[in-house]
Amino acid sequence: MASSPSVDSLVQLGFGFWSAKTLLSAVELGVFTELASGPLTADDLARRLRLQGRGARDFFDALVALQLLERSEDRYANSTHTDRFLDRHKSSYIGDVLVMANERLYPGWGSLTQALRSGAPQSQPFSELGKDETHLFLFLRAMTAFSLDVAGTIAEKFPWRDYRTVFDIGTAEGALPARLLRAHPHLSGGGFDLPAVRPAFERYVEAQGLASRLRFQAGDFTRDALPGADVLVLGHILHALALPEKKMMLRKAWQALPRGGALIVYEPLIDDERADSVFGLLMSLNMLIETEGGFGFTGADCMAWMTAAGFTQSCVEPLTDTHTMVVGIK
Repeated sequence: MASSPSVDSLVQLGFGFWSAKTLLSAVELGVFTELASGPLTADDLARRLRLQGRGARDFFDALVALQLLERSEDRYANSTHTDRFLDRHKSSYIGDVLVMANERLYPGWGSLTQALRSGAPQSQPFSELGKDETHLFLFLRAMTAFSLDVAGTIAEKFPWRDYRTVFDIGTAEGALPARLLRAHPHLSGGGFDLPAVRPAFERYVEAQGLASRLRFQAGDFTRDALPGADVLVLGHILHALALPEKKMMLRKAWQALPRGGALIVYEPLIDDERADSVFGLLMSLNMLIETEGGFGFTGADCMAWMTAAGFTQSCVEPLTDTHTMVVGIK
């Protein structure tokens, strides 16, 4: 029998936003980018970040305690992971998803109680993002950062040798199909997203050297038919939709696929017992705050919806610590 949480653990959990905001502010200020060129004293780092003296040392030492920075004598340096993933100048940088969390999600979560009482979203609708180029491109870069790790695992775990073409629905910059095509030279395909996304997609794909194998198709997946391919991918899409729209998307995917074609749905799924998937359950609450009707779901839920849409086979495959894919075969 699991032991009950102590008073201290309850207090630390309740104050968990302190740690989160410390990391988010460090990314916003560019702490890890400044330290990528070498260790700095607290005074030098504060000066480069334009911080007032009061609080700066506590801030840096808190990052040390959180194992995000290292300190030797009076000089601060990045940890191995923050140097790799949070230096803006490295190709492995994933900080944009944390920038989005800081700018968009963190304020919305302050209204969780109101969202629970009203059932209404507390953030700007996603449909409004396309009207502001700065916010749109930040969102697209955040989706790239959120997808890179899971894309590599999908490239390894799915039997791509049996398929020739793939289309990513709601593709953003095209990070997932680009990763798939780099890993499997026989593949070709594209990304499907709103017209405003095209410039970001084409820049990213060109930079990856894949412009001849990956094409962009403009459309609205809530209204338009989906493009045809041997494999369709719905990543971080279904959780933002209400149940009727979830079922509609799966039916559209079934219609667009050839016989024997495959649909990959990947999400931070909730475990079937709804007891252990902390990230999946919190992501579902995030959909309460962010969307009109979105919610997270289990692998069993998704397989049942796939069967109702016409898929004859389906299975659930863990990918990373936070993500799982559900594969349906037509």
